[in-house]
Amino acid sequence: MSNTIIAGLAALLGYLLGSISFARVVTRIAAPGTNIEDLRVEISGTDESIPVGIAGGNAAAMLLGPRWGLSVAVLDMLKVVLPMLAFKELYPDENHLFIVATMGLVGHNWPIYYRFRGGRGFAVIFGSFLVLDWAGTLLSLLLGLAFGMLIVGSPMVAYISWLWWLVAWLAWRGTPQELYFALAVNLIFLLAVIPEMRLMLKMRRAGIYQAYIEGLYTSSPRWRGMKKMTERLWLLRPFFDRRGPKS
Repeated sequence: MSNTIIAGLAALLGYLLGSISFARVVTRIAAPGTNIEDLRVEISGTDESIPVGIAGGNAAAMLLGPRWGLSVAVLDMLKVVLPMLAFKELYPDENHLFIVATMGLVGHNWPIYYRFRGGRGFAVIFGSFLVLDWAGTLLSLLLGLAFGMLIVGSPMVAYISWLWWLVAWLAWRGTPQELYFALAVNLIFLLAVIPEMRLMLKMRRAGIYQAYIEGLYTSSPRWRGMKKMTERLWLLRPFFDRRGPKS
């Protein structure tokens, strides 16, 4: 079988496996009759709410609790880790594992089984990089958390900046293929969050952005925990507090 055919099969397999929405599957098993697509975030201080519009581990945790959310995250990791390990074992000198991982992320974010409405792929991305370079992945995660919580004081930066640190790590220590994969993953992630970016810009113009963020912190165990940690660890808070408006 030619490499072109194998690469095509890797792409197809990765996309179909990635399209399995374990957030939906687990929610239906744990809470029959509950539809994760109906999940909404209450706007703090108002009677309004906004649809979450994302089906992933965090959404499952918001509905079912952190343990179920963690279970979804592990399953999302495995749906890309297992095929990656298989292609790495069967074709160690080829790049098929990058293809199956990339298409697994595409499937997770735009699943064919669910009208192309999926998650954002953090568990998928994390699992795929653990296969490639577990030490660099864990180091980048710690750097991202430290940068976001200690320096910037932003849970959002703490949550996503490990992807940027990982690019820097692979530019230094990784192979060209690993670096290209990391860049592709960042691009796919950015494309996936465009709807959220548009929503947040709309909320800023409407003056309800901060209320939405507070509602998100209240309803999400993940974001609530990260907010508490950031408030405790942010080294520059005294500086910004001194510069804040005087009452």
